[in-house]
Amino acid sequence: MTSGLGNWRKSSKSAVEGNCVEVAVAPEVVGVRDSKDRDGDVLVFPQQRWADFLSGLRRSR
Repeated sequence: MTSGLGNWRKSSKSAVEGNCVEVAVAPEVVGVRDSKDRDGDVLVFPQQRWADFLSGLRRSR
C-alpha cells in the first residue's frame, strides 16, 4: 500500500535539523512517517480521515 507514496514532504516550519514528520499524498490515502527513520514504519490514513484530522487541528488553534 505504501509503494504509491513517492512524493514525501515536510513542513517548511520544521527545525533546522529537519526532524519532523513527513507526509505523502496519494489518490486515496495519506502516508505519514518519521523523517529520522525514512525506512521505518508508515502510518496510512484514508484521505477523508486525514482531512478530518487537519480540520480538527485548525479548529483547536
